[in-house]
Amino acid sequence: MQLLQDIIVLDFSQFLSGPSAALRLADMGAQVIKIEKPETGDICRYLYVSDVMIEGESTIFHAINRNKQSYAADLKQPEDLEKIKRLIAKADVMMHNFRPGVMERIGLDYETVKRINPSIVYAEVSGYGTEGPWNHLPGQDLLLQAVSGLTWLSNNDKEAPTPMGVAVVDIFAGTHIAQGILACLYRRTISGEGALVQVSMLESILDFQFEVLTAYFNDGGQLPVRSAVNAAHAYIAAPYGVYKTANGYLSLAMGNILTLASLLGCKPLEQFAQPADWFSKRDEIKSILASHLVSEPTEHWLGILEPADIWCARVLNYEELLNEEGYKVLNMEMVVKTSNGLSITTTRCPIRVDGHLLVSKTGAPVLGEHNAVIERQFGLVALDSAVRL
Repeated sequence: MQLLQDIIVLDFSQFLSGPSAALRLADMGAQVIKIEKPETGDICRYLYVSDVMIEGESTIFHAINRNKQSYAADLKQPEDLEKIKRLIAKADVMMHNFRPGVMERIGLDYETVKRINPSIVYAEVSGYGTEGPWNHLPGQDLLLQAVSGLTWLSNNDKEAPTPMGVAVVDIFAGTHIAQGILACLYRRTISGEGALVQVSMLESILDFQFEVLTAYFNDGGQLPVRSAVNAAHAYIAAPYGVYKTANGYLSLAMGNILTLASLLGCKPLEQFAQPADWFSKRDEIKSILASHLVSEPTEHWLGILEPADIWCARVLNYEELLNEEGYKVLNMEMVVKTSNGLSITTTRCPIRVDGHLLVSKTGAPVLGEHNAVIERQFGLVALDSAVRL
């Protein structure tokens, strides 16, 4: 499904937020050219998120840069910069995630690029936006989780703030910039206009919290209070949470406490007859539930709750998840191959179009692997100094 066939994307971004957006465009059929520094390339090649490496590079680099081309260029060298400008003249999208001011110093800021290619969609991801006292700070996922209030929402009330176990800020910023790019490409087909698309990681993670922030804005400025036990959401009443069972863990979403009391045979819950109690006394309710549920295995409780249409689920680790038929039928895994012939198992694009999966078997590129191919495609082999931009 080449939905973005003939769309050319120049991706100057590194690590996760920008490359994740470019990955999605590549999944949709765009030609994504990853512009990298000679010798070192994207810092994600070597900045490991685990001790698992593939061909001497980080697993995350291979996961997030599959199906792209690599063009190595030293932007401080006039000849290389000239080649990049020639690429820009023929590109549909250009994107980066450098700190504010970096592209201006290089000479590839939006106003300059727009003079080269007025119809280009120019996209940039920053950490904290282009203005204000934080604009120079590093846009790193954990730091953004911390300052945005996200870590403060997790864990029990008396416990330390807890970050999510994935780079959620990076991925949401990438999702948002991809949405903006696609919207502007659509507008361009109608008007021919280019655009500047900007997303900051802080804005993305604040938008991710729109539910709790809206509650806070309209609750007289009262901070949400996490549950003292089995916390899962600051604004949701009992039984919402994760509970230990005799052999694992069980998650319970919203539900009627009296119904649970009857189904689970937990008489102490019967005293909480008023729905208002389910929030005001949620810690007491959750403590009773926790003491009761630990007496039997997870399968026992699921056998009671699922037939009654109670919202619940077993808590799985990756090994357990991969053995479930509900996971297998999704076909989320795919195998890609690097140019060196190494096979890598990773996840596919989650989007289906007309019943078709958006997949490609092409793995992440070697640094500078496509220089010759790209220079031939765009006529960069022998630049005529008389037509320099």
